[in-house]
Order: sequence, then structure tokens, then C-alpha cells
Amino acid sequence: MSDFPRWKYALVVIVLLFGIVYALPNVFPPQPAVQISGNRGSAVDASLKTKVEGMLAAAKVPPSSIEIDAKATRLLARFGNVDAQAKASDVLRAGLGDSYTVALNLASTVPSWLRAINANSMPLGLDLQGGVHFLMEVDQNAVIDAQETRYADDIRSLLRDKNVSYDAVNRNARGQGVSVVLRSDADRQQAASLIATDYPDLTVADGPATGSRFILNATVKPTKLRELAQSTITQNVTTLRQRVNALGVSEPLIQQQGANQIIVELAGVQDTAEAKKLIGATATLEYRAGLYTPQQAVDAARSGSVPPDAKLYYGRDGRPYLLSKKVIAKGDELTSAVSGRDQQNGTPNVSVSLNSAGARKMQEFTNDNVGKPMAVLYITRTVETKMVDGKEVKTPKITEEVINYANISSPFGKQFSTNGLPSDTEASELALLLRGGSLAAPVDIVGESVIGPSLGADNIDKGFKAVMLGLGLVLVAAAIYYKLFGLVADIALFFNLVLLVAVMSMIGVTLTMPGIAGIVLTLGMAIDANVLICERIREELRNGSSPLASIRTGYDKAWATILDANVTHLLAALGLMTMGSGPIKGFGVTLFIGILTSMFTSVTVTHAITALIHGGRKLKTLSV
Repeated sequence: MSDFPRWKYALVVIVLLFGIVYALPNVFPPQPAVQISGNRGSAVDASLKTKVEGMLAAAKVPPSSIEIDAKATRLLARFGNVDAQAKASDVLRAGLGDSYTVALNLASTVPSWLRAINANSMPLGLDLQGGVHFLMEVDQNAVIDAQETRYADDIRSLLRDKNVSYDAVNRNARGQGVSVVLRSDADRQQAASLIATDYPDLTVADGPATGSRFILNATVKPTKLRELAQSTITQNVTTLRQRVNALGVSEPLIQQQGANQIIVELAGVQDTAEAKKLIGATATLEYRAGLYTPQQAVDAARSGSVPPDAKLYYGRDGRPYLLSKKVIAKGDELTSAVSGRDQQNGTPNVSVSLNSAGARKMQEFTNDNVGKPMAVLYITRTVETKMVDGKEVKTPKITEEVINYANISSPFGKQFSTNGLPSDTEASELALLLRGGSLAAPVDIVGESVIGPSLGADNIDKGFKAVMLGLGLVLVAAAIYYKLFGLVADIALFFNLVLLVAVMSMIGVTLTMPGIAGIVLTLGMAIDANVLICERIREELRNGSSPLASIRTGYDKAWATILDANVTHLLAALGLMTMGSGPIKGFGVTLFIGILTSMFTSVTVTHAITALIHGGRKLKTLSV
């Protein structure tokens, strides 16, 4: 067996040690915990820890431990079981109020020395770990409103640029497009030609003429509305996925369902209120020109008479502002957002960068308006649920606040800062949401469900038993049929499972029930390579070859067949990974990794063990 060099022994030992170390974290089950984080700048410090300890002691729910993370952004209280976790959560929610967010969590129990080398247990999917499931519906009316408003603004600008006289450009009822009031039939014909040329997605038709009023109606074509609805869904799915990924929820399932619905599943999140905070936030910014003086804004707020080119908004201090109806730049034109503090006065801020289109508009506006005010509008959208005649009625509520109002000191374009945020926490949350992107249209949660951890524990138990049963049957069959070589194959099969779990843990693959099915299938397929090797060795022995020569030839000749068979399996698994989604993708990822590890263990590891057993010995026969 001199054909198996020492460097291969070293390689096998290193790889197997690597597998053992990085698979080890999975034997440490997560511990039920309650996570507490501050809202709007509420501190997470030693005084909060003392307060939580007192509340839990009074409620007779002793925690296993209480710790504050290194960044002082959250406090984690661990408990021995889910019953204590649930009771502690209720106590802390009632005692801490709205100043803090209290959420259920599953805390890692992996030793610190393993975490230091980035050895962590596999995250579990929704079907194993539990979590929340949301059915979200896109507000298509808001899509139509936004598009028709945009067309109205564009038509005004077009007519103004082309010097076409008009009296008004107004939106009709939702879905009825835009009406343009012109002063003569000639103006109407010219406007119709310009609109039809510049906006082919609009259907232009003459309206009734009364005296000196000549009306032109421009409606959005149905094909454009359908295209807009689909693109809105697609963009919202992408934005939600980016937002959830940025917030650290591992392997979320976010996909379209039907014409205007989106499914969101977050594994490991057991608190629906916390999950809604993660995915339902629609905070964004708008930059608008400040119009009129502060006194004129106060007068408009008192009288209710707002100039036609302005809209009345309020700051957080209740001060009124008259801002332009036209938006300079919006949150969906941001390319990056980073929270920090203003160097001059030390207040929290968000430094933003605009894309090329937004930067161009901002540069043009600031060039022409140095010394004039510009406002930053902070917009959030929530949904209020009320019971009307025994039925739930969901009403969207949009809050628009002016968080910054200042004169432009010098022109700027792509990069600048937004000041006026009340706390570092809110600045950080806003930057996070802006980085995740603005939703193309509002989404409302129309259905929600929580999958409890008990169901996950039951699934894990069944999956573990399935793996052990499959592995045990294969081990027994191999040992009986191929004797010593079967036992060697069994050892390699065990290490195949260890390496598979190690690789999945290291790259952060989320384990689901389909993934467990992939592991079972991998273990069943992995023995095929050893069957080919053992049968080849038997054939060589029958042909009169010596035992050592039979072993050498068995491994050499069987390798080509093993490679061909596994390449086809790899292609199939690759197809499942790239083209599939959800459970199919999870199954494909597990199968792909399992095939790679089985090729190493079935050939290289078994060859190394066989060389150690038979090398340097004079053999008359083989136990195969």
C-alpha cells in the first residue's frame, strides 16, 4: 500500500478534525430567552438589568442568566424552559411599557471558544425552529394614485416647457386619469400631440368644451396598469428581502403569491409585534422646498387656507410648515445611508448618498436656491385595526413629520447629511430602513400566524430519528455484506455525516425538513461508492490478483465510475439549488454539499483506513 502517501494521511486527519470541530456546536441546543431592546433612545444599561432582575424576582421567574451585549443595544435573559420564558415575557412587557421592545428569542449555548473560531450551530428553518408567517397585501390603489399624480406633475412640466397655455391640470377620480383644462381648441390639440408623443402609456381623448374651457382627458392604459402592478410586487419582494437580510433574520422566505400578495416567513422570530416592526416599517424621507415665511405657515394653520402650490405639514414640536407639493428627492433614490453624529453640534444624523437621478435633481435645486429653505419630511405608515359591526376594519395611517428645516448654505448633490433626528437609536433604525430600500407601494398584513417551538421540537425529533434509522440500516447492511470493508465504509459514512453538518454550519445553511430529507438521501447514496469499490476488489480477487493488488486496482478502477455517477447527481442538485426556492432549494443545497463530502469520505477516507489496516502485511485473503 505504498501508493498512499503520507501527505494524504495528513490531509484526511486535518479534514476530519475540521469536521468534528465545526459540527460540534450542533450538539448544544438553543436556550429559551427574552430579548429587550430600547425604543427611541431608551438606554440598555446596568440600571435596566437591575430593574429586570427585580421584576423577575417579584414574579418568581428566576432567569438562568442576564447579560447585555457588547454594543449595549439589547439585554438577553435566559430561562430553563419555554413556560418560564413566556411568563417572563408577559411580566416584562407589562412592567417596561412602550419604552422597550420585549421579544421572545432562542439564545445560543455554543461555548465561547467555538464561537471565537466562527463555529456556530446551523440556523433552523420555520418548520423546525418555529417562527412567524405573514400574508401581506400590496395596496394597489396607492400604486394607481402615485402613478396618476406623477403623470399630472409631468404633464404640467411638459406644457410649461413647451409654452402651452393651460388653466389647470388635475387628477380625476382614481383610475380615471388626468384632466387638462386649456384655453383654446388649438392649445388642446397641441397638448394632445405633446402628451401622446412623450407619454405613449396614456390614452388621450377630448373632453367636453364649455365656453373658454377646453378639456383634455389622459388615462393610463390597462396594459400599463398591469405592468405597473407586477413591477410593484416584484420591487416590494426585493425590498422586503433586502430589509429583512439587513436586520439579521437568517434565511427568510419572501415570495409573491397571486396577483397582489406576498408571503413572509421568519424562522426563529416568535413575537408577531417584533416581526411587524422588522418587515412592516415603511419609514422613508422626502426632500421638499420650503415655501412662504414661518408666519404665513402659522396663519395657514389657523385659517385652514393653504396656498395651491403648497401643503401644510407639522414638525415634532407642533410647528407648522408650508412645503412645496413637488418632491425634490425621495427615499427610493438613496443608494446608501449611515447613521452618525453631526460634527458641529453633536446631534444624531443620517449621511445619505443619492443615485444619479436624485443627485442631478438635488444639485439643480440647490444651485438655484442657495439661501432658501429646504425641508426633510419623515414619513411612516401604520395600519390601525378597528372592530366595526363585529368585523375587523384595517385603516392605513400615514404620519408625516418635518424633522429638519434649514436654509441651503451651499449647493450639494450626491452626498449630504440629514440632521434633526431625536436619538441615536432612531437614526440607526432610519438608516437601516433606508439601506433596505423604500417600498414601491404600501403593504398591509392581512393574515398572520405563529408556529410554536413545540411543533419545531417534534419535527426535530422525528427528523433525528429518521436520520438515525436510515444511517443505522445502512451501517448494518454494509457490515454484514462486506465484513471488514463494510465496517470501514461505516466509519467513512459516519464522518460523511459529520463533514456534511460541519460544512452546512460553517456557511450558515438553514436546516429544514427538506434539508433533513436531503441528508438521509445523501447517506443512502454515499454507500454506493463503497459498493463499487468492494465489488471491484472482489472481482480482482476472483481473477487471481493478490490482495494488495486487488485493493489498489479496486480503488483505481472504481474511481472513474464513482466520479461519473456523482457528477450527474451534482448537476441535478445544482439545478434544484439555482432554479428552486423554499423547500426545494433547501433540499438541493443539502444534497449538493452531501455529494461533495461523500466523494471525499467514500474514496479518500476509506482508502486511508484500508492502507493503515493492510499496509506492510503479507495477506492471503481479504475480509470483503
